[in-house]
Amino acid sequence: MLFHEIYGSYFNVVAEVLTDACENTLTDKRLYEIIRDKGFGESALSIPVALKSGEWPLLTNGMKTPIKHPPSMPLTTLQKRWLRSLLDDPRIRLFGVTHDGLEGVKPLYARETFCYFDRYNDGDPFESEEYISNFRIILSAINEKRLLAIRYNGRRSSLTEIQCFPYYLEYSSKDDKFRLIATTKTDTVTLNLSRIASAEALDAPKSEPLPPNTKKCTLVMELLDERNALERAMLHFSHLEKETARLDDNHYRITLSYSKDDETELLIRVMAFGPMLWVTSPARFISLIRERLTKQGLHELS
Repeated sequence: MLFHEIYGSYFNVVAEVLTDACENTLTDKRLYEIIRDKGFGESALSIPVALKSGEWPLLTNGMKTPIKHPPSMPLTTLQKRWLRSLLDDPRIRLFGVTHDGLEGVKPLYARETFCYFDRYNDGDPFESEEYISNFRIILSAINEKRLLAIRYNGRRSSLTEIQCFPYYLEYSSKDDKFRLIATTKTDTVTLNLSRIASAEALDAPKSEPLPPNTKKCTLVMELLDERNALERAMLHFSHLEKETARLDDNHYRITLSYSKDDETELLIRVMAFGPMLWVTSPARFISLIRERLTKQGLHELS
């Protein structure tokens, strides 16, 4: 592990709890608010129990703490080097993030360190000046709720002019591409950023624009928490809206909300967990798993 656990997300959540306890403002309700706002979906299943039971001897009766000063967490050299490496990623630089405060810090690893074997090789040109300019114009229009005038290269190299209201950007790790989800006067459009020839921010719309009509699907799964399966699942599905419920000591129910366009990628991620994760609904997704297993020559399904 790169970082010691005390510098991880769990420690940040508990540090916030202890800060309130030091100021005598911590209540049971506030405890759960902090965990919900700053933790992961499954944090509410474990952190309150550990604090209230005394497993983590940090709180006493009445939501007090024996700690006299609020905790502070300065960045370690290792963390600074890791952050410096992240900031060398051209996808992060698209958002205008700079190296301010990390001058002179040596990156922990180079981009060439990693070899991606599970993604397509025709990713977006993240370092192209034209791409960066279009990306930032679109991002500003989303934040400022302004219309966009876009010149778009279609599949047959035809240039189309589109006026739309941008709702959000999404990234596909398998395709290594960004997509813009937007609405026109009549429909929802999904535009690949690499095909946008130019983008111009216009004024804010005079009336409420149409909401995106993206098809959302729900997937319900049960997980056996062995070999860190729960932690891996939270990482694999961190980009999706989800709810996690504890069924017993080592079984959990995970409900995911996802876009129909990302179903193939999600199917591959689910199957990677093997017997630790099984889908309970919908029946259509279960059928997709059976079809994929049959194609792989696995005819005996449990």
